[in-house]
Amino acid sequence: MDAGSAGMLVTLLLLSILWFLIWKVNMKRSQLPPGPAPWPILGNLWQKDVLPLYRTYEKLSSTYGPIFTVWLGLKPVVVLCGYETVKDALLGHAEEFGGRPEIPLLRQLSKDYGFVSNNEKKWQELRRFTLSTLRDFGMGKSSMSQRVQQETQHLVNLLAELKGNAFEPLTLFRHAVANVICSVVFGNHYSYSDTAFLELLNVIGNYISFFLSPIAAVYNTFPNIMHHLPGPHRKVLARCEKLKDYIRERVELHKLTLDPSCPRDYIDCFLIKAEKEKNSPENMYSHEDLVMSVFNLFGAGTVTTSNSLVFCLLILAKYPHIQAKVQEEIDAVVGAARAPSTEDKLKMPYTNAVIHELQRLQKSRIENFPRMTTQDIVFRGHTIPKGMVVIPVLSSVHTDPTQWENPKEVDPGHFLDEKGEFRKHKAFMAFSAGKRMCPGEALARIELFLFLTTLLQSFTFQLASKYEETDLLSLWLKIESRAIPCKFFAIRRLVSS
Repeated sequence: MDAGSAGMLVTLLLLSILWFLIWKVNMKRSQLPPGPAPWPILGNLWQKDVLPLYRTYEKLSSTYGPIFTVWLGLKPVVVLCGYETVKDALLGHAEEFGGRPEIPLLRQLSKDYGFVSNNEKKWQELRRFTLSTLRDFGMGKSSMSQRVQQETQHLVNLLAELKGNAFEPLTLFRHAVANVICSVVFGNHYSYSDTAFLELLNVIGNYISFFLSPIAAVYNTFPNIMHHLPGPHRKVLARCEKLKDYIRERVELHKLTLDPSCPRDYIDCFLIKAEKEKNSPENMYSHEDLVMSVFNLFGAGTVTTSNSLVFCLLILAKYPHIQAKVQEEIDAVVGAARAPSTEDKLKMPYTNAVIHELQRLQKSRIENFPRMTTQDIVFRGHTIPKGMVVIPVLSSVHTDPTQWENPKEVDPGHFLDEKGEFRKHKAFMAFSAGKRMCPGEALARIELFLFLTTLLQSFTFQLASKYEETDLLSLWLKIESRAIPCKFFAIRRLVSS
């Protein structure tokens, strides 16, 4: 056979494979909710009018309805938009939409250990143990509030030493929030000048930022190819191993000083539980399960809350009249002679409303945090098969015009009644909803209230530079990913006691 004939055969073979893939995708498309046409092999990955969803869900849902399908490579993903649809899925059909698909990047890091395991029984057991242990160490109680208060006062002192000079908030706030979760997990408080700990914070911040990036979506779509290619994923995962090694060292130190009658922190409690379960055939409390559970507590308990704090101050700096009104309420309820406490929240409806409103407005990149159906289901007129990846777009709930008077505006009135008292809003899902709701909600609520009120009691925050970006949410996403720097002035307030 000559070269020309061989080349023709190879071309025909490739075209046949491509035709088969297109036919297979079209067959699947006909059985799923409607959606934008995918490209061969890549799906909708590089189509900017489709992904990322936080930018396009409004246009897509207006075209295809509140339930539509996008394609990550050859994998279909069903997207849910709007309050009624998301509520019906996460609360009305919690079990059917309560699965978690395997996320290749996460599995590569965790090796399926810890309370993010895809083993449903292990996930339930370790999640239950973790929530119970965190409650025992004060999550949602006054003892935890005292830990947060101590850290906020330390942060106030550090900002006061700057004497009004500009500061970069992401690293500073990340350290402050990390110390709260570290007190529960490691039993430690870390100095703000501890360079080794700052490096660990940098590792976890970079990992989560990468996890939310478009490159991570490509990795999760084509893991068998990406795993063997060079790229940022290799660097990020390698640095995460250093953090896991640090956690292993802390675990070994805990083993040497463990007193089963007096556990000091989460690691101690896990080691005690592991000893009790050592003869269990299921082995859910292994050494590596502890390492990954601590890794995930450290990451989730640090980055998300510290990012929310920076976002809140960004908006308050852009809306000084709202910041001033919060400060008026702090002055009236708390004054200057003492620090705010969680008990003050009930007397501070406007501040509470502002915090909820800013959480409502904070968008995030969502493609890499999917759910999965656990069984075949006919849902709101669409047949969705078992094992289908599902993305509930919580931002669509928070901007649903049927639920919010001013969905695109900063309006604390969304959480205030006609008397100015705080009111809960049924369409508020900042911590998700249903079976996979955020386990750290209680701690995050305490931290957001105490950090913000204590900081605003002492300082007025202003942006140190002007940004060309007029869309605050786009501006925030650039700051969050470190694409542009963010600096504040913390101007000391003089408040009479």
